[in-house]
Amino acid sequence: MIWATFAILALVAFAIVLHPLRMAGAGILTRNDTVPKILADQMQEVQRDLDRGLISEAEAQAAQLEIKKRILSTLRQSESAPVNGAAGGRKSILIAAIFAPVFAVVYYTTMGSPDIPSLAFAERTEERTQNAEVTELASRMRERLETDPDGGPSEGWMLLGQTYQRMGRLNNAITAFEVVAKRPDASSATFSMLAEAVVIANDGVVIPKAQRHIDRALELDPKNPAATYFRALYFLQQEQPRKSYDLLLSRLNEEVSFAPWMEVYAQQINRIAAEKNFPAFQPPMARAQQPGPTAADVAAAADMTEEDRANFIRSMVSRLAARLEDEPEDLDGWMRLANAYNVLQERSLAIEAYQKAQALLEEMPSDDPRNAVVREALEQLGG
Repeated sequence: MIWATFAILALVAFAIVLHPLRMAGAGILTRNDTVPKILADQMQEVQRDLDRGLISEAEAQAAQLEIKKRILSTLRQSESAPVNGAAGGRKSILIAAIFAPVFAVVYYTTMGSPDIPSLAFAERTEERTQNAEVTELASRMRERLETDPDGGPSEGWMLLGQTYQRMGRLNNAITAFEVVAKRPDASSATFSMLAEAVVIANDGVVIPKAQRHIDRALELDPKNPAATYFRALYFLQQEQPRKSYDLLLSRLNEEVSFAPWMEVYAQQINRIAAEKNFPAFQPPMARAQQPGPTAADVAAAADMTEEDRANFIRSMVSRLAARLEDEPEDLDGWMRLANAYNVLQERSLAIEAYQKAQALLEEMPSDDPRNAVVREALEQLGG
């Protein structure tokens, strides 16, 4: 029964589309029909103006001559072009009228038939259940915080704000963060999170409200990476790419070890560099006064691509090795370098670095705990 209904509807739609085509050409005026008539009316209008003394004889003759030229030019034009164009348009409509119902039937048969199970909907059952649970938990948390005689702990409001932000309920997130922002114990992170929520809620635009929170976050902690990033974004939106680029680059160069937020900085720096022809960011190869990577730094780089991670780790190891050539008495530096080589599975270099550390430890008290660390490492490496 349903297929019969669909067939009838398709025929009705097809007939509606074909009706104008069948009537094509009937009573349709072309440009060659209308333009001469309009120009002829203008000729009569010029004559009337002459009879009433509104224009002179010379002006009337000039106007009539120009109108006659236009009439002759229009009459010389061929009518074949518009006819062919109309025919082509009718062909396109006819093809569309046939193709549309055929495509609809084929698509419905393969994707919309009641006999086909809704797999996508079924697969999202667990996701919908989890979302419902999170929504319920957030509602309970907010109710407890609002009914708390002391106003609820700041940690609870911050957690609620982050939960709302992950749910996409940005206005609720902003409200939760603002509760803490009004308290004396509000930290730099409080204001940077609040600024982020405001920016996201405004489609990524750093509006004045967000700018105020960014300023407060940097006032409490000038090195807050999130607040610095959004200030750089503000400069970029104010068409000050150089200030944005320099701010991000200078903040990145202040760090001595890897942190996940550095990847976002590097991507933004290189994006600006590509658009404005600035120098691209390259990991520093030798900063003489900076220590090298720890095992935690190397592990934190696991989220980067293989090439970026290798370049990043190598750059940090290289700059530490270069510094130790000038400062060979740095015991902790040799131990960090040995540990980095060990993580990179460069056994011979790791043994060499541990041996340098061991030589320096001979001048230290025998109960120095670093002795045990170096001995154990050399035993494991077979050195």
